[in-house]
Amino acid sequence: MQATVSRYDTETFSGAVLTDTGIELPFTVHAVADTPVRHLRVGQRVRIETTGSGADLRVTRVDFGTVL
Repeated sequence: MQATVSRYDTETFSGAVLTDTGIELPFTVHAVADTPVRHLRVGQRVRIETTGSGADLRVTRVDFGTVL
């Protein structure tokens, strides 16, 4: 799923993304821990993986939106 970074804390490596369907989802450091992501900026496009649905939807991975 594609999303846009809406908040990012450079000290905790956590923040939130806004999905293309308009849902804001928070994420923790665990979502970027095993990725090449070291810094994100508000407005940056990212690819996310989620688990659950509805009110239980959670971000499990945040990665760069572009594929090399």
